[in-house]
Amino acid sequence: MHMLKKDLVSILDWNEEEIKHLFKTAERIKNYQKTGVEFHSLKGKTLGMMFSKASTRTRVSFEVGMYQLGGYPLYLDIKANLQVGRGETIEDTARVLSRYLDGIMIRTFSHDDVVKLAKYSSIPVINGLTDLLHPCQVLTDIFTFIEHRGDPKGANVVFIGDGNNMAHSWLNGAARCGMNLTIASPKGFEVKKDVFDAASAVAKYNGCTLKLTNDPREAVKGADLLYTDVWASMGQEAEAKERVKKFEGFQLNRELVDLADKDVLIMHCLPAHRGEEITDDVIDDPKHSVVFDEAENRLHLQKGILHILMTK
Repeated sequence: MHMLKKDLVSILDWNEEEIKHLFKTAERIKNYQKTGVEFHSLKGKTLGMMFSKASTRTRVSFEVGMYQLGGYPLYLDIKANLQVGRGETIEDTARVLSRYLDGIMIRTFSHDDVVKLAKYSSIPVINGLTDLLHPCQVLTDIFTFIEHRGDPKGANVVFIGDGNNMAHSWLNGAARCGMNLTIASPKGFEVKKDVFDAASAVAKYNGCTLKLTNDPREAVKGADLLYTDVWASMGQEAEAKERVKKFEGFQLNRELVDLADKDVLIMHCLPAHRGEEITDDVIDDPKHSVVFDEAENRLHLQKGILHILMTK
C-alpha cells in the first residue's frame, strides 16, 4: 500500500486500513533490524526535520530511523536555520522545501503552521508534535499495546492528567482503533470540546466509547492500559508549581494501579517527572510498565511512517 501525496498531521487523516498497514509495516521493519537485515527503502531520499521545540525521542528516532532506511536526515532549527524564523511565510517555506526534499517532519508549537505546511507542500509532511496533537506517539503506544496484548479493539484505556496534545491524540487513536478511552482530568484541564466531538463521531462508527471524568479512582477500574503525561507541557513551565497543587490526586501511583485490571499495562510518553505525575515504583514496575518498550518503538513505528509516505 503506497500513498500518493499523503500526510500525517492527525491520526484521523488515516483510515483503519491504513493504520493496520502501518502497524504491520513497522513490525516487519522491526524484525528486519532484529535479524540484522538491511532495509534501505529510502536510499537517496532526504527528510527535512524542522524543530522549534527541544527533543530527545523525536529527533533521535527520526534521525536514526531515516539513516537505517538508507536515507539522509537533515536537521533544521526553525529559528536558527530557516528564514521562516525571520518572517518568511509557512506557505513559501513549504513550496521551497518541496523542491529540495522528499519529506518533512516538523515539531513545533502552532498546529496551524503544520496544517499550512502540509497544504502548500507537494511532499509528505509528518507532525512530530504540536501543542494540539502528537500523532506519532499515540500510534506508537497502540502498536506497543498490540505487541503485548494483541487486538486493541475493545480494550479499556485510561489517560490520567492534563487534557493536552497527548490526550487529544489518544482520543483520535482510540476512536480509529476501536479502543474504549476514559480521560480523567482535574476540573478546568479537560480536553478541547471540538477535538472530543470529532473523535466521538469516529468512535460511534467503530463501536467504542470515549468518556471524560474528574474522578481518577473511578476511571481506572477495570483498565487494560493506564497512561499519563507531565502536568505542565513545553511552554507551560511558569505554571508548573501551580499545576502540582491542582493535579493533586491525579498521580499514577500504586493505589490507582491496584484498582485496575490485574494485568494492566503502564505507559508514559516521556520525559517523566518522577514523583509528580507518576511514582518510581509504577514507572519501573517489571510486571506492568512497558514505558521503555514504548520509547524504543518510536523508532520502529516512525520508520514505518517514513517508508509508507516516502516510497513510490
